Amino acid sequence: MSDQEFLDLLRHKMEGMPNKARRVVEYILANSREAAFLSIGEVAEKLDVSKAQLVRVARMLGFDGYAALKDTLKETVLQQVNPSAMLSKIMKDHKNLPEEIYRLEHANIDDTWNQIQADNAAVFCTMLQKAKTIFCVGWGISALVAESLYTRLLELGLKGVLLKRGSLALIEQARAIEKGDLVIVCELPSYVIEVTNSIKLAAERGANIITITDSPAAPICKFADLSFFVSDMSPTFGSSLIGPLFLIHILSSILAVNMGEEAKKALEKQAQGLHDEKVYHPTYDLRY
Repeated sequence: MSDQEFLDLLRHKMEGMPNKARRVVEYILANSREAAFLSIGEVAEKLDVSKAQLVRVARMLGFDGYAALKDTLKETVLQQVNPSAMLSKIMKDHKNLPEEIYRLEHANIDDTWNQIQADNAAVFCTMLQKAKTIFCVGWGISALVAESLYTRLLELGLKGVLLKRGSLALIEQARAIEKGDLVIVCELPSYVIEVTNSIKLAAERGANIITITDSPAAPICKFADLSFFVSDMSPTFGSSLIGPLFLIHILSSILAVNMGEEAKKALEKQAQGLHDEKVYHPTYDLRY
């Protein structure tokens, strides 16, 4: 069964369902990545229903039980994040690919925006300003998001360290993290065991953790003091970076405003340094 066939099945079957059963299916449709990796007990607790109710819903959908439904859901989610499977799908109908990407990226920005809570943004600023050292962590394309944030922190004069896989494994680099430090980790699917283990170690060493990911089901979220969620849907290459980078732009801008004169002085100092080092071509009468 293709991912689209599975989703169409759920939408069709839920039409005649009782309200409680319909609510379960609506949750699965709206939170497929989360539901695919949560246990039946965790889903039951989240929806305030019994495990038996989830089994009944699965059978109403035509499955032998909840385990069979979850297996199909997991397969569907993996199809959505598998670059090879995604490319095979789009190759069958690629006439409107640019329009599809345009539509999805607008949706990614809208969905990411709708998940940002003002209170969480304020907590984000407080945590960064109180931290001794801020470690930005990412793996693969998620490292690009982490590096974007790291660059902004340096521009604002904050003490930041970029952790990404290189000559040293992440778990080895994480041993430098101490109590009073802050770790901001971005992880988009697929989730990496080494990232999870590194964040677990950082939490055990007393650091505060901020996570940026696509779903509460991401393993790193269990260690989070604060979580932000982004939309990263893409017809190709797994995850899109537009939503995550949009979030970084918003959070770092709010941080700069909150820092006030401190941020202004840091930016002026950076500009003077760039001018002194003659980094850029002198154009438009800019100082650097």
